Formats: sequence, structure tokens, C-alpha cells
Amino acid sequence: MPKKKPSLTPEAEAVLSELGKNLRLARIRRNITLQAGADAADISLPTLWQIERGSPSVAIGSYVKVLATLGLVRDLKPVAADKTLVRKLQAAETRAARRAASADAPKAEASDADVAGTEEN
Repeated sequence: MPKKKPSLTPEAEAVLSELGKNLRLARIRRNITLQAGADAADISLPTLWQIERGSPSVAIGSYVKVLATLGLVRDLKPVAADKTLVRKLQAAETRAARRAASADAPKAEASDADVAGTEEN
């Protein structure tokens, strides 16, 4: 079964594509070949190729390895420290957990005894 491509908003796809292009340019400016960059980041050549194209199917850890290899990992700190972003992510996780819990909750069906008991009162 083929892998399902992660779905992103057009804005998120554009951001990821721009990130990939910028990583490629940073690698080229440092005169690092694709193979040397992949080796330094401890990822495969096809993975680096996908990263430089902004693929959403590559693990974020691989993106971080490339950023670290290029000396750019510190640029992630403002994103991680963004309290507004953190709150939005936490709210999204909470909503998702509630949806999952309500989907997993057994549906309450009235039994004959319950119905009979309510008629007597």
C-alpha cells in the first residue's frame, strides 16, 4: 500500500517549499555537495533531496538535522519559544483529544428496563 501524502494547507505547503529552497541555497553557499550534506546530517541522499524540495512526508527530525549541519538550528528557537503558537498547538491537541474521546465513547441506548422505569415515575 502506497504511503498517504500528508495534507497541508496551501500556505503551509508554500512555507515548507520555501524552507526547502532556503536550505538548498544555504548548502550551496557553503560549497557542500548533496552527498556531503546528507552524510553530515546522517540522512540518506534521497531524504536530503526531498527536504530541499519541501516534502511534507519527511520527518521533522531530518529537517532539524539539516538545519544543524548548516549551522541554522538556532533559527528554530524563536518558533519553539512563541507562546502564541504553543497555545494554539495545545488548544488544537485538546480539541482533537476531545473529538477522539467522544468518538470512542459508547453510545448510550435506552434499554427496555430504562424505558419502563421512566414510565412509572
